[in-house]
Amino acid sequence: MLDILYQDDDLVAINKPHGLLVHRSSIANDATEFALQILRDQLNHKVFPAHRLDRKTGGVLLFALNKEAEVMMQQQFQENLVNKKYLAIVRGYTPDEEKIDYPLRKENGTLQEAFTKYKTLARAELDIPLGNHPTSRYSLVEAHPQTGRMHQLRKHFAHVFHPIIGDRTHGCNKQNKLFKEQWELDTMLLHASELTFTHPLTKMEVHIKAPLHNEFLRVMEIMGWSR
Repeated sequence: MLDILYQDDDLVAINKPHGLLVHRSSIANDATEFALQILRDQLNHKVFPAHRLDRKTGGVLLFALNKEAEVMMQQQFQENLVNKKYLAIVRGYTPDEEKIDYPLRKENGTLQEAFTKYKTLARAELDIPLGNHPTSRYSLVEAHPQTGRMHQLRKHFAHVFHPIIGDRTHGCNKQNKLFKEQWELDTMLLHASELTFTHPLTKMEVHIKAPLHNEFLRVMEIMGWSR
């Protein structure tokens, strides 16, 4: 059963677990479960993805319950009218605040503008040597992507040398190996914590918040951070 965070006549939002695909994909033939099918069966109602989350990202995932709401919500996401908030645990000590203005390349080679702003919520230093460093440092950040490019947060944090822990594609292999060996954890520590938008049909403001999953909470405890 998926954790339903919000539901009305037109929309439904779940707290997607880390590792669950939104829908079938040719690039993930190993997957046998998908959020779309599970939610459809759970509600006994057809559902339509309003946006996407990476397989390894957890948190708020929004679906429409009819085609009209689907089209209108997808347009809001495309026009960057949806306020998105993420939590991530990254390598190193991040600045208190930072704006990342770094274009990202599409699969066809076209460059697109991409903007992210974030602030640091907490920092931790663990007495675990890694490479040439006698300790290991980490930061908990709250990120607000201003645009919606593919893998934007993952690429932007890697660009500023603070890759997200557990990101195999854009992250730090040494850190990912450490978390796997030390704590048996290979979850990507990126969580879509909040969505705020104007309801496409009622025109009321909707604010949806997703609690952190156990994997993320376990690392918070390792770091000595309160929830």
